[in-house]
Amino acid sequence: MPYAPCADFTLRHPSDEALAAYAEELAAEIGKTARFYDETGGFPSEHFELLRQRGALKLTIPRALGGRGLSLYELLIFQERLAKGSASTALSLGWHLMALGYLSFDLKWPRPAFERLCRGVVQRGDLVNILITERDGGNLLRGGKAATVAHKTSEGYVISGRKAFCSAAPALNQMILYAWDEQAGKTAEFLVPRTPDVHVVENWNSLGMRSTGSHDIEFDGVLVPHEAKLLEIEKDQPSSFTTGSRAFGLQVAAVYLGIAAAARDFILEFADNRQSPSLGGAILDAPHAQQKLGEIELLLAASKTQLYGLAELWERHDALKHRLHHEVWTTKYMVTNNAVRIVELAMSIAGGHGLSRDFPLERYWRDVQCGLHNPPQNDMVVSTLAQAATRDYRQRRREAEKPAAPGASAQTAPVETTAPAESTVSQTTSIPTEEAVFH
Repeated sequence: MPYAPCADFTLRHPSDEALAAYAEELAAEIGKTARFYDETGGFPSEHFELLRQRGALKLTIPRALGGRGLSLYELLIFQERLAKGSASTALSLGWHLMALGYLSFDLKWPRPAFERLCRGVVQRGDLVNILITERDGGNLLRGGKAATVAHKTSEGYVISGRKAFCSAAPALNQMILYAWDEQAGKTAEFLVPRTPDVHVVENWNSLGMRSTGSHDIEFDGVLVPHEAKLLEIEKDQPSSFTTGSRAFGLQVAAVYLGIAAAARDFILEFADNRQSPSLGGAILDAPHAQQKLGEIELLLAASKTQLYGLAELWERHDALKHRLHHEVWTTKYMVTNNAVRIVELAMSIAGGHGLSRDFPLERYWRDVQCGLHNPPQNDMVVSTLAQAATRDYRQRRREAEKPAAPGASAQTAPVETTAPAESTVSQTTSIPTEEAVFH
Protein backbone atom coordinates (compact mmCIF):
# COMPACT_ATOMS: atom_id res chain seq x y z
CA MET A 1 0.00 0.00 0.00
CA PRO A 2 1.41 3.44 -0.94
CA TYR A 3 2.00 5.74 1.98
CA ALA A 4 -0.73 8.29 2.68
CA PRO A 5 -0.52 10.97 5.37
CA CYS A 6 -2.97 10.73 8.26
CA ALA A 7 -4.26 14.26 7.75
CA ASP A 8 -3.95 16.98 5.16
CA PHE A 9 -4.40 20.54 6.39
CA THR A 10 -5.26 21.72 2.88
CA LEU A 11 -8.56 19.83 3.07
CA ARG A 12 -10.67 22.31 5.01
CA HIS A 13 -14.03 20.59 5.19
CA PRO A 14 -15.92 17.49 3.98
CA SER A 15 -16.50 18.87 0.47
CA ASP A 16 -12.73 19.28 0.00
CA GLU A 17 -12.24 15.73 1.25
CA ALA A 18 -14.86 14.42 -1.19
CA LEU A 19 -13.19 16.27 -4.08
CA ALA A 20 -9.80 14.84 -3.08
CA ALA A 21 -11.24 11.32 -2.95
CA TYR A 22 -12.77 11.80 -6.40
CA ALA A 23 -9.43 12.95 -7.81
CA GLU A 24 -7.59 10.08 -6.14
CA GLU A 25 -9.99 7.56 -7.67
CA LEU A 26 -9.37 8.99 -11.12
CA ALA A 27 -5.61 9.05 -10.47
CA ALA A 28 -5.66 5.38 -9.53
CA GLU A 29 -7.40 4.51 -12.80
CA ILE A 30 -5.17 6.54 -15.13
CA GLY A 31 -2.11 5.48 -13.15
CA LYS A 32 -2.59 1.92 -14.39
CA THR A 33 -1.50 2.89 -17.91
CA ALA A 34 0.64 5.98 -17.22
CA ARG A 35 3.86 4.00 -17.69
CA PHE A 36 2.67 2.61 -21.04
CA TYR A 37 1.91 6.05 -22.47
CA ASP A 38 5.15 7.45 -21.11
CA GLU A 39 7.13 4.71 -22.84
CA THR A 40 5.29 4.99 -26.16
CA GLY A 41 4.83 8.76 -26.14
CA GLY A 42 1.29 8.23 -27.36
CA PHE A 43 -1.64 10.38 -26.36
CA PRO A 44 -3.77 8.73 -23.62
CA SER A 45 -7.18 8.98 -25.27
CA GLU A 46 -8.58 6.42 -22.83
CA HIS A 47 -7.66 8.69 -19.92
CA PHE A 48 -9.65 11.52 -21.41
CA GLU A 49 -12.59 9.28 -22.15
CA LEU A 50 -12.62 8.28 -18.49
CA LEU A 51 -12.33 11.92 -17.40
CA ARG A 52 -15.15 12.81 -19.77
CA GLN A 53 -17.41 10.06 -18.45
CA ARG A 54 -16.67 10.98 -14.83
CA GLY A 55 -17.43 14.68 -15.34
CA ALA A 56 -13.89 16.02 -14.93
CA LEU A 57 -14.00 18.14 -18.08
CA LYS A 58 -16.76 20.37 -16.67
CA LEU A 59 -15.29 20.95 -13.21
CA THR A 60 -14.61 24.69 -13.65
CA ILE A 61 -17.76 25.50 -15.62
CA PRO A 62 -20.31 27.45 -13.54
CA ARG A 63 -23.05 25.37 -11.94
CA ALA A 64 -25.68 27.44 -13.73
CA LEU A 65 -24.28 26.18 -17.04
CA GLY A 66 -24.08 22.53 -16.01
CA GLY A 67 -20.64 22.41 -14.47
CA ARG A 68 -19.38 21.91 -10.95
CA GLY A 69 -18.13 25.47 -10.47
CA LEU A 70 -14.84 24.62 -8.76
CA SER A 71 -13.03 27.52 -7.16
CA LEU A 72 -9.32 28.15 -7.68
CA TYR A 73 -8.52 26.47 -4.36
CA GLU A 74 -10.58 23.41 -5.27
CA LEU A 75 -8.95 23.22 -8.70
CA LEU A 76 -5.56 22.96 -6.98
CA ILE A 77 -6.81 20.13 -4.75
CA PHE A 78 -7.96 18.22 -7.82
CA GLN A 79 -4.86 18.82 -9.94
CA GLU A 80 -2.38 17.91 -7.22
CA ARG A 81 -4.00 14.53 -6.72
CA LEU A 82 -4.70 13.70 -10.35
CA ALA A 83 -1.03 14.33 -11.17
CA LYS A 84 -0.01 11.51 -8.84
CA GLY A 85 -1.60 9.11 -11.33
CA SER A 86 -0.32 10.69 -14.54
CA ALA A 87 1.33 14.09 -14.60
CA SER A 88 1.02 14.30 -18.39
CA THR A 89 -2.72 13.76 -18.28
CA ALA A 90 -3.18 16.17 -15.39
CA LEU A 91 -1.20 18.90 -17.16
CA SER A 92 -3.11 18.46 -20.42
CA LEU A 93 -6.45 18.55 -18.62
CA GLY A 94 -5.24 21.47 -16.54
CA TRP A 95 -5.01 23.84 -19.51
CA HIS A 96 -8.65 23.04 -20.34
CA LEU A 97 -9.81 23.57 -16.75
CA MET A 98 -7.69 26.71 -16.45
CA ALA A 99 -9.21 28.26 -19.59
CA LEU A 100 -12.75 27.65 -18.38
CA GLY A 101 -11.81 28.88 -14.91
CA TYR A 102 -10.58 32.22 -16.26
CA LEU A 103 -13.64 32.68 -18.45
CA SER A 104 -15.95 31.86 -15.54
CA PHE A 105 -14.15 34.31 -13.26
CA ASP A 106 -13.87 37.38 -15.53
CA LEU A 107 -15.70 36.96 -18.81
CA LYS A 108 -14.58 39.38 -21.53
CA TRP A 109 -16.30 37.56 -24.40
CA PRO A 110 -19.91 38.00 -25.48
CA ARG A 111 -21.91 35.88 -23.04
CA PRO A 112 -23.61 33.71 -25.72
CA ALA A 113 -20.23 32.57 -27.05
CA PHE A 114 -19.14 31.42 -23.60
CA GLU A 115 -22.43 29.61 -23.02
CA ARG A 116 -22.08 27.77 -26.34
CA LEU A 117 -18.55 26.72 -25.41
CA CYS A 118 -19.77 25.43 -22.05
CA ARG A 119 -22.65 23.52 -23.64
CA GLY A 120 -20.18 21.77 -25.92
CA VAL A 121 -18.12 20.67 -22.91
CA VAL A 122 -21.12 19.61 -20.82
CA GLN A 123 -23.15 17.90 -23.56
CA ARG A 124 -20.48 16.54 -25.91
CA GLY A 125 -17.40 16.46 -23.73
CA ASP A 126 -15.46 18.94 -25.88
CA LEU A 127 -11.81 19.43 -24.92
CA VAL A 128 -10.47 23.00 -25.06
CA ASN A 129 -7.05 24.65 -25.05
CA ILE A 130 -5.62 28.13 -25.51
CA LEU A 131 -3.15 28.21 -28.42
CA ILE A 132 -0.76 31.13 -28.12
CA THR A 133 2.81 30.00 -28.68
CA GLU A 134 4.56 30.21 -32.05
CA ARG A 135 8.05 28.84 -32.48
CA ASP A 136 9.51 32.03 -33.92
CA GLY A 137 7.21 34.47 -32.17
CA GLY A 138 7.47 36.54 -29.01
CA ASN A 139 5.05 36.92 -26.18
CA LEU A 140 1.69 37.61 -27.80
CA LEU A 141 0.09 38.46 -24.45
CA ARG A 142 2.14 41.66 -24.27
CA GLY A 143 1.23 43.10 -27.64
CA GLY A 144 3.51 41.10 -29.92
CA LYS A 145 2.34 40.42 -33.45
CA ALA A 146 1.20 36.88 -34.10
CA ALA A 147 2.42 35.12 -37.22
CA THR A 148 -0.91 33.31 -37.36
CA VAL A 149 -3.15 35.61 -39.41
CA ALA A 150 -6.92 36.11 -39.55
CA HIS A 151 -8.09 37.69 -42.83
CA LYS A 152 -11.58 39.16 -42.76
CA THR A 153 -13.89 38.35 -45.68
CA SER A 154 -17.60 38.72 -46.35
CA GLU A 155 -18.12 35.16 -45.09
CA GLY A 156 -16.04 35.43 -41.93
CA TYR A 157 -12.35 35.15 -41.04
CA VAL A 158 -9.86 32.94 -42.86
CA ILE A 159 -7.18 31.83 -40.40
CA SER A 160 -3.76 30.60 -41.48
CA GLY A 161 -0.71 29.81 -39.38
CA ARG A 162 0.89 27.33 -37.03
CA LYS A 163 0.86 27.06 -33.25
CA ALA A 164 3.40 25.14 -31.15
CA PHE A 165 3.26 23.12 -27.92
CA CYS A 166 -0.49 22.54 -28.20
CA SER A 167 -1.17 20.15 -25.33
CA ALA A 168 -3.83 17.50 -26.00
CA ALA A 169 -3.60 18.38 -29.71
CA PRO A 170 -4.97 15.00 -30.91
CA ALA A 171 -8.15 15.42 -28.86
CA LEU A 172 -8.95 19.14 -29.01
CA ASN A 173 -12.45 19.97 -30.21
CA GLN A 174 -12.38 23.73 -29.62
CA MET A 175 -9.28 25.91 -29.81
CA ILE A 176 -8.99 29.42 -28.41
CA LEU A 177 -6.55 30.85 -30.90
CA TYR A 178 -4.49 34.03 -30.75
CA ALA A 179 -4.17 35.41 -34.29
CA TRP A 180 -3.31 38.72 -35.93
CA ASP A 181 -6.42 40.45 -37.28
CA GLU A 182 -5.10 42.12 -40.43
CA GLN A 183 -7.93 44.63 -40.73
CA ALA A 184 -7.91 45.68 -37.05
CA GLY A 185 -4.13 45.62 -36.78
CA LYS A 186 -4.34 43.79 -33.45
CA THR A 187 -3.98 40.33 -32.00
CA ALA A 188 -7.37 38.85 -31.16
CA GLU A 189 -8.86 35.78 -29.51
CA PHE A 190 -10.76 33.49 -31.87
CA LEU A 191 -12.71 30.34 -31.07
CA VAL A 192 -11.88 27.78 -33.75
CA PRO A 193 -13.48 24.32 -33.94
CA ARG A 194 -11.67 21.30 -35.33
CA THR A 195 -12.30 21.06 -39.07
CA PRO A 196 -10.61 19.25 -41.98
CA ASP A 197 -8.40 22.34 -42.46
CA VAL A 198 -6.95 21.96 -38.95
CA HIS A 199 -3.93 19.62 -39.03
CA VAL A 200 -1.99 18.16 -36.12
CA VAL A 201 1.75 17.93 -36.83
CA GLU A 202 2.94 15.08 -34.62
CA ASN A 203 6.31 16.40 -33.52
CA TRP A 204 6.14 16.13 -29.71
CA ASN A 205 9.08 14.00 -28.50
CA SER A 206 10.12 15.25 -25.08
CA LEU A 207 12.21 13.83 -22.26
CA GLY A 208 9.41 14.49 -19.76
CA MET A 209 5.63 14.88 -19.93
CA ARG A 210 5.86 12.55 -22.88
CA SER A 211 2.15 11.82 -23.25
CA THR A 212 0.75 15.37 -23.22
CA GLY A 213 0.36 15.27 -26.99
CA SER A 214 1.82 18.78 -27.21
CA HIS A 215 2.21 18.75 -30.98
CA ASP A 216 2.11 21.67 -33.38
CA ILE A 217 -1.20 22.50 -35.06
CA GLU A 218 -1.47 24.01 -38.54
CA PHE A 219 -4.42 26.12 -39.63
CA ASP A 220 -4.66 25.93 -43.41
CA GLY A 221 -7.10 28.65 -44.43
CA VAL A 222 -9.68 27.76 -41.77
CA LEU A 223 -12.90 29.70 -42.29
CA VAL A 224 -14.76 30.75 -39.14
CA PRO A 225 -17.77 33.07 -38.83
CA HIS A 226 -17.37 36.72 -37.88
CA GLU A 227 -18.66 35.99 -34.38
CA ALA A 228 -15.71 33.62 -33.81
CA LYS A 229 -13.65 36.72 -33.05
CA LEU A 230 -14.24 37.23 -29.34
CA LEU A 231 -11.76 39.79 -28.03
CA GLU A 232 -9.13 42.18 -29.35
CA ILE A 233 -5.97 42.23 -27.23
CA GLU A 234 -5.04 45.72 -26.12
CA LYS A 235 -1.44 46.34 -25.11
CA ASP A 236 -0.96 46.48 -21.31
CA GLN A 237 -4.59 45.47 -20.76
CA PRO A 238 -5.70 42.06 -19.47
CA SER A 239 -6.76 39.45 -21.97
CA SER A 240 -9.17 36.67 -21.08
CA PHE A 241 -6.29 34.60 -19.73
CA THR A 242 -4.09 37.17 -17.98
CA THR A 243 -6.82 38.51 -15.72
CA GLY A 244 -7.00 37.98 -11.96
CA SER A 245 -3.21 38.09 -11.51
CA ARG A 246 -3.06 34.94 -13.68
CA ALA A 247 -3.97 33.00 -10.57
CA PHE A 248 -5.60 30.07 -12.37
CA GLY A 249 -2.14 29.37 -13.78
CA LEU A 250 -1.30 28.03 -10.32
CA GLN A 251 -2.88 24.76 -11.46
CA VAL A 252 0.50 24.13 -13.12
CA ALA A 253 2.28 24.38 -9.78
CA ALA A 254 -0.26 21.97 -8.29
CA VAL A 255 0.63 19.38 -10.93
CA TYR A 256 4.32 19.50 -10.01
CA LEU A 257 3.46 19.38 -6.32
CA GLY A 258 1.55 16.20 -7.12
CA ILE A 259 4.62 14.70 -8.79
CA ALA A 260 6.71 15.53 -5.72
CA ALA A 261 4.14 13.96 -3.41
CA ALA A 262 4.10 10.82 -5.57
CA ALA A 263 7.90 10.61 -5.34
CA ARG A 264 7.72 10.94 -1.55
CA ASP A 265 5.08 8.21 -1.33
CA PHE A 266 7.15 5.91 -3.51
CA ILE A 267 10.42 6.35 -1.65
CA LEU A 268 8.82 5.73 1.75
CA GLU A 269 7.46 2.39 0.62
CA PHE A 270 10.58 1.47 -1.36
CA ALA A 271 13.06 2.32 1.41
CA ASP A 272 11.01 0.63 4.10
CA ASN A 273 10.91 -2.62 2.11
CA ARG A 274 14.64 -2.65 1.27
CA GLN A 275 16.96 -4.13 3.84
CA SER A 276 20.55 -3.00 4.36
CA PRO A 277 22.85 -5.78 5.60
CA SER A 278 25.30 -3.24 6.98
CA LEU A 279 22.56 -1.48 8.95
CA GLY A 280 20.74 -4.61 9.96
CA GLY A 281 17.40 -3.05 9.06
CA ALA A 282 15.41 -1.08 6.49
CA ILE A 283 17.13 1.59 4.39
CA LEU A 284 14.43 3.97 5.56
CA ASP A 285 15.94 3.93 9.06
CA ALA A 286 19.43 4.85 7.88
CA PRO A 287 20.55 8.27 9.17
CA HIS A 288 21.22 9.61 5.68
CA ALA A 289 17.79 8.47 4.47
CA GLN A 290 16.11 10.05 7.49
CA GLN A 291 17.92 13.33 6.86
CA LYS A 292 16.80 13.42 3.24
CA LEU A 293 13.29 12.36 4.13
CA GLY A 294 13.11 15.20 6.64
CA GLU A 295 14.15 17.65 3.90
CA ILE A 296 11.47 16.22 1.64
CA GLU A 297 8.80 16.77 4.30
CA LEU A 298 9.97 20.34 4.92
CA LEU A 299 9.83 21.20 1.22
CA LEU A 300 6.42 19.58 0.76
CA ALA A 301 4.97 21.41 3.74
CA ALA A 302 6.41 24.73 2.60
CA SER A 303 5.03 24.26 -0.91
CA LYS A 304 1.57 23.32 0.31
CA THR A 305 1.45 26.23 2.73
CA GLN A 306 2.49 28.73 0.07
CA LEU A 307 0.31 27.38 -2.74
CA TYR A 308 -2.92 26.87 -0.83
CA GLY A 309 -2.35 29.90 1.37
CA LEU A 310 -2.12 32.14 -1.68
CA ALA A 311 -5.20 30.54 -3.26
CA GLU A 312 -7.21 31.18 -0.11
CA LEU A 313 -5.96 34.77 0.10
CA TRP A 314 -6.93 35.30 -3.54
CA GLU A 315 -10.41 33.89 -3.00
CA ARG A 316 -11.17 35.71 0.24
CA HIS A 317 -10.21 39.24 -0.81
CA ASP A 318 -11.75 40.66 -3.96
CA ALA A 319 -9.66 43.81 -3.65
CA LEU A 320 -6.49 41.71 -4.04
CA LYS A 321 -7.54 39.48 -6.94
CA HIS A 322 -5.92 41.72 -9.55
CA ARG A 323 -2.93 42.73 -7.44
CA LEU A 324 -1.14 39.47 -6.65
CA HIS A 325 1.01 39.10 -9.76
CA HIS A 326 4.31 38.84 -7.91
CA GLU A 327 2.86 36.44 -5.36
CA VAL A 328 1.50 34.16 -8.08
CA TRP A 329 4.81 34.11 -9.93
CA THR A 330 6.81 33.62 -6.73
CA THR A 331 4.60 30.70 -5.72
CA LYS A 332 4.96 29.00 -9.07
CA TYR A 333 8.74 29.41 -8.80
CA MET A 334 8.97 28.06 -5.26
CA VAL A 335 6.61 25.12 -5.70
CA THR A 336 8.13 23.87 -8.95
CA ASN A 337 11.72 24.26 -7.77
CA ASN A 338 10.89 22.56 -4.48
CA ALA A 339 9.30 19.73 -6.46
CA VAL A 340 12.50 19.24 -8.47
CA ARG A 341 14.53 19.09 -5.27
CA ILE A 342 12.10 16.66 -3.62
CA VAL A 343 12.38 14.20 -6.49
CA GLU A 344 16.18 14.56 -6.47
CA LEU A 345 16.24 13.71 -2.77
CA ALA A 346 14.02 10.69 -3.36
CA MET A 347 16.35 9.57 -6.14
CA SER A 348 19.36 9.89 -3.85
CA ILE A 349 17.69 7.66 -1.24
CA ALA A 350 16.86 5.05 -3.89
CA GLY A 351 20.39 5.10 -5.27
CA GLY A 352 20.88 3.28 -8.56
CA HIS A 353 17.39 1.78 -8.29
CA GLY A 354 15.98 5.25 -8.90
CA LEU A 355 17.20 5.07 -12.51
CA SER A 356 15.47 1.78 -13.21
CA ARG A 357 12.54 1.95 -15.59
CA ASP A 358 10.96 -0.80 -13.51
CA PHE A 359 10.04 1.90 -11.00
CA PRO A 360 8.11 5.15 -11.51
CA LEU A 361 10.72 7.35 -9.83
CA GLU A 362 12.71 7.97 -13.00
CA ARG A 363 9.48 9.09 -14.73
CA TYR A 364 8.76 11.47 -11.87
CA TRP A 365 12.28 12.86 -12.25
CA ARG A 366 11.85 13.43 -15.99
CA ASP A 367 8.37 14.90 -15.65
CA VAL A 368 9.24 17.27 -12.83
CA GLN A 369 12.00 18.94 -14.89
CA CYS A 370 9.32 20.30 -17.21
CA GLY A 371 8.00 22.57 -14.48
CA LEU A 372 11.06 24.75 -14.96
CA HIS A 373 9.96 25.41 -18.54
CA ASN A 374 6.29 26.14 -17.92
CA PRO A 375 5.59 29.87 -17.65
CA PRO A 376 6.87 31.85 -15.92
CA GLN A 377 10.41 30.48 -16.09
CA ASN A 378 12.90 30.91 -13.25
CA ASP A 379 14.98 33.65 -14.82
CA MET A 380 11.88 35.67 -15.67
CA VAL A 381 10.58 35.50 -12.10
CA VAL A 382 13.93 36.45 -10.56
CA SER A 383 14.45 39.32 -13.02
CA THR A 384 10.95 40.66 -12.49
CA LEU A 385 11.24 40.65 -8.70
CA ALA A 386 14.68 42.28 -8.81
CA GLN A 387 13.46 45.04 -11.12
CA ALA A 388 10.38 45.64 -8.98
CA ALA A 389 12.47 45.92 -5.80
CA THR A 390 14.88 48.31 -7.51
CA ARG A 391 12.07 50.45 -8.89
CA ASP A 392 10.23 50.63 -5.57
CA TYR A 393 13.41 51.48 -3.63
CA ARG A 394 14.36 54.29 -5.99
CA GLN A 395 10.85 55.70 -5.94
CA ARG A 396 10.86 55.81 -2.14
CA ARG A 397 14.34 57.33 -2.10
CA ARG A 398 13.27 60.08 -4.49
CA GLU A 399 10.24 60.82 -2.35
CA ALA A 400 12.37 60.95 0.78
CA GLU A 401 14.87 63.32 -0.85
CA LYS A 402 12.29 65.86 -2.00
CA PRO A 403 12.69 69.14 -0.11
CA ALA A 404 9.82 69.78 2.25
CA ALA A 405 7.45 72.59 1.27
CA PRO A 406 7.67 75.70 3.46
CA GLY A 407 5.65 75.17 6.61
CA ALA A 408 5.05 71.48 5.86
CA SER A 409 5.57 68.78 8.44
CA ALA A 410 8.97 67.10 8.34
CA GLN A 411 7.24 63.72 8.40
CA THR A 412 7.23 62.09 5.00
CA ALA A 413 3.87 60.78 3.86
CA PRO A 414 3.76 57.13 2.90
CA VAL A 415 4.22 56.47 -0.80
CA GLU A 416 1.38 54.69 -2.57
CA THR A 417 2.47 52.06 -5.02
CA THR A 418 0.46 51.22 -8.10
CA ALA A 419 -0.43 47.62 -8.81
CA PRO A 420 1.03 46.37 -12.10
CA ALA A 421 -1.23 46.18 -15.13
CA GLU A 422 -3.05 42.89 -15.53
CA SER A 423 -1.35 41.98 -18.77
CA THR A 424 2.12 41.67 -17.22
CA VAL A 425 4.02 41.50 -14.01
CA SER A 426 6.68 43.88 -15.25
CA GLN A 427 6.17 46.52 -17.89
CA THR A 428 9.88 46.64 -18.71
CA THR A 429 10.96 43.02 -18.85
CA SER A 430 10.71 40.91 -22.00
CA ILE A 431 9.38 37.41 -21.63
CA PRO A 432 11.29 34.57 -23.30
CA THR A 433 9.70 33.08 -26.42
CA GLU A 434 9.39 29.74 -24.62
CA GLU A 435 6.78 31.23 -22.26
CA ALA A 436 3.90 28.98 -23.24
CA VAL A 437 5.78 25.70 -23.56
CA PHE A 438 3.47 22.74 -22.85
CA HIS A 439 0.53 25.07 -23.30
